[in-house]
Amino acid sequence: MSTMTAEMQVLKTRLKATWMSGDYGHFAKYLEPGALEFLARLVIPPGTRMLDVACGAGQIAIPAARAGVRVTGVDIASNLIEQARTRAKAEGVGVWFDEGDAELLPYEDASFDLVVSLIGAMFAPVPERVASELVRVCRPGGRIVMANWTPDGHIGQMFKIIGKHVPPSPLMPSPLKWGDDATVRERLTHGIATLDTTKRLYPMRYPFPPADVVEFFRVFYGPTNRAFSSLDAPGRSALRQDLEALWSLNNLTSDGTTHVEAQYLEVVAIRD
Repeated sequence: MSTMTAEMQVLKTRLKATWMSGDYGHFAKYLEPGALEFLARLVIPPGTRMLDVACGAGQIAIPAARAGVRVTGVDIASNLIEQARTRAKAEGVGVWFDEGDAELLPYEDASFDLVVSLIGAMFAPVPERVASELVRVCRPGGRIVMANWTPDGHIGQMFKIIGKHVPPSPLMPSPLKWGDDATVRERLTHGIATLDTTKRLYPMRYPFPPADVVEFFRVFYGPTNRAFSSLDAPGRSALRQDLEALWSLNNLTSDGTTHVEAQYLEVVAIRD
């Protein structure tokens, strides 16, 4: 691997700080139903060696381990790894959690039967390295499964709005490209026997109205938290207005709660 430039090192440090801001463990509680739906579709036999890349606070790693899967979770955010370890211990579940980078996974070749990333590895800044690492640590005949927000889905629209107010780094391609079928097929070619993609909907339900959802994201979700904190008062007001309009537009309820179906691309690859 080539030596990282100083600019890329600064970007990666900033991205780590982004994911450590807010409180993703709390934020993800409302996302658990969709995470468990994703996990159930994997149909993982007990004893399977599974790696959860960008595992957050253990949203799928801990339930998988409870079902008898041999799970390792890895995430760049050290505070989330600590949350995951604390939760696993409290629930009496055996999971090994490591702090680590999706672009340089700290594992030997072919270490896992199943390599999974639920809305996680897509945010690493060098996607070609991510793809290479996902393949490298998966055993021949094993599965690589990703769930990635699509450009046109609700969360894709949300990130586009944020990018309009806070331009992203030119060093980093849009994470939403991981939600594009053609791009995924370009990235996951070497070492892959078969690859299938399916567009699915992720349920996002909150017991409060869209304006409060935006505030919830601002407080607890790292990227939104950092975007707001980088703006002055008029900028924050404009960003809030645009985000509230998006959540209101896509809200399927009219009872003071919020229910949005966010599109993602499910990627299932079989290692050569």
